[in-house]
Amino acid sequence: MNPTLIFSIILVIFIFSGIRIIFEYKRALKFRFGKYVNTLKPGFRWIIPIIETVQVVDIRVITINIVSQEVMTEDNVPCSIDGVVFFKINDPEKAVLEVEEYQFAITQLSQAALRDVCGKVELDTILSKREEMGKNIKGIVELETKEWGIKILDVKIKDIQLPENMKRMMAGQAEAERSRRARIILALAEEQAAGKLLDAGKLIDQSPSAIKLRLYQTLSNIAAEKNSTILFPFPEEVLPKKPKD
Repeated sequence: MNPTLIFSIILVIFIFSGIRIIFEYKRALKFRFGKYVNTLKPGFRWIIPIIETVQVVDIRVITINIVSQEVMTEDNVPCSIDGVVFFKINDPEKAVLEVEEYQFAITQLSQAALRDVCGKVELDTILSKREEMGKNIKGIVELETKEWGIKILDVKIKDIQLPENMKRMMAGQAEAERSRRARIILALAEEQAAGKLLDAGKLIDQSPSAIKLRLYQTLSNIAAEKNSTILFPFPEEVLPKKPKD
């Protein structure tokens, strides 16, 4: 075979094997003989095969789940809590050179921070102040990762699993609270109704004609059924009359 042809084929393979396409949302760290050289920007790039290598880093927002953690709260209630971490790589060089497998490291930090934060508060605080708990966890993780060129954007607590007996106790407590509120509302309604009846009684006492009108209205309501016989045990004249001036 023609040596020139062989050399040309080898040269073409050599050139094509060094081609790298870097997407807009990624950065590529270039190493020469294992030593960091620079960070390649998005676009068409070429490296020297064998001599140079690249390690690609995604600079978009990355989401990591915090697997369910068994936590004993300050008031000795066992529960399982999971969450999610949102972070972004601001400095690809530090993220690769300063820590091995930064995603795994962030996961471990987040799990430890979640257990630490939730274990120092009572269950009611965790249930009612999830946002605050997430911020506290974020602060701990952010403090540890800022030297890695990583920005922790947010930490959210997703789900809190309680023991069955605790769920029943909380359900009973909620039912008792609803019953208490219902009794209070009923008592207020009775109080308002009694006040209105008292006002009506005072008004009727001031006008004997009102007594008659009320009597006639009651009789009309009874007669509407057409199944009753109405008897007056006393003549209408005995009803109170308007006093003369």
